[in-house]
Amino acid sequence: MSKTVRDLFSHAEEAATPLIWLASSEFESWRDSQGQVINTWLDVQHIKPSRRAPLWLPAETPNEVPSVLLLVQPEDSYQPLARAAKSLPPGRFELRGEPEDAEVALLGWALAGYSFDRYKTRKEGKDESPQLMVPDAADLDRVAAVADAVWLARDLINTPASDMLPSDLSQTARDVCEALGADFKETLGDDLLHKGYGAIHAVGRASDDPPRLIDITWGNPKHPKVTLVGKGVCFDSGGLDLKSAEGMRLMKKDMGGAAIALALGRLIMQRNLPVRLRVLLPTVENAVSGNAYRPGDVLKTYKGLTVEIGNTDAEGRLILCDALALACEEAPDLMIDFATLTGAARIALGVSLPAMFASSPDLAEGISEAGEEVRDPVWQLPLHGAYNWQIKSKVADLNNAGYGPYNGAIYAALFLQQFVDEALDWAHFDLMAWNTRERPGHPIGGDAPSLHAVFRYIEQRFAK
Repeated sequence: MSKTVRDLFSHAEEAATPLIWLASSEFESWRDSQGQVINTWLDVQHIKPSRRAPLWLPAETPNEVPSVLLLVQPEDSYQPLARAAKSLPPGRFELRGEPEDAEVALLGWALAGYSFDRYKTRKEGKDESPQLMVPDAADLDRVAAVADAVWLARDLINTPASDMLPSDLSQTARDVCEALGADFKETLGDDLLHKGYGAIHAVGRASDDPPRLIDITWGNPKHPKVTLVGKGVCFDSGGLDLKSAEGMRLMKKDMGGAAIALALGRLIMQRNLPVRLRVLLPTVENAVSGNAYRPGDVLKTYKGLTVEIGNTDAEGRLILCDALALACEEAPDLMIDFATLTGAARIALGVSLPAMFASSPDLAEGISEAGEEVRDPVWQLPLHGAYNWQIKSKVADLNNAGYGPYNGAIYAALFLQQFVDEALDWAHFDLMAWNTRERPGHPIGGDAPSLHAVFRYIEQRFAK
């Protein structure tokens, strides 16, 4: 049976090893209060207040049990427990001390407990995970729901395209809807053309697995409307503008935006937020065959705008533009899209900090502050209108690739803005959805940056 988030926690009243949560600024005064055995041990280990790894402490007397010291730096939040979860042996542990935010701290434990071993015939590492007894101040249901959402997104992103093509992602979305009582619809194949989704159809038509637009709705129609849109390119060869072998290696993750949108949608439903939720997932494989769309083609989008194809590898904004235009028809109170869209955003901000574009300063500030609260940071980039010339075309209304090597993340966001009504509260996330190195709570592989930040913002804004 697969490990679940709740397997990492315990409410049992059995003996547990203490985990001492101690601010580094309090280290010296805490040390002064300890006995000779612990002080000698600290000297032998050359322990400094800046230590980040968990440290086992010996018992002062034969009747005492050893404990584990977690030295917490001012900027730490979930990281101390994330490090502990990866390094401690199986057993029960009890947190002693007062994290500034117990739920964020516990989330670190939960995020570190994730592993993706679906294809491993020989399991590596520990057979059992350590368990943490839940402090009274924490809401385990909320922590588990957030962690479950991140785990779902990671699973979807880590799964290779052989098992995560458009039909597979569609089935996962169906399963979510069935479990939570949401309505599921999809438009696929040539029906996309008949309904006007020319861009989605063009990008996905070369694949044997038909393109589709997944449409999920849930909640009371009288509640504020929140719409999530996710880029679902299940594999991106680049199309006829073919990527290199190196550039194609991680393209199973190009549906990371759809994975985050679906996981966030499930989290909103599980927490029963008072919103009328809609999740739109344009889902394709950008493949190569005799009927692949070509550079220089002109596509008619759902909004009616025409787009000249400057590059078939700038396909994400094409499938998103049809979904965004559809979403605008019901004038949602909030619309947010997630996409692994540009390398330019990664160059500007690195792989772990998502770029955020927002239609208003209040929206940008609200999401940024929510992200800081839950230690899921995002960074705003500008919708700088002076760059709109870069997406103009001489033969159509727009060009999908832009002109010149600079500010690629901005003109991609400006392209999407052409399909969004000016009056809407809209945010666009350009993110990596992949960790290239191990960090506490964030293993190498698929990840869901911005998910918790946006959830906290929606929760604060609409659950009052």
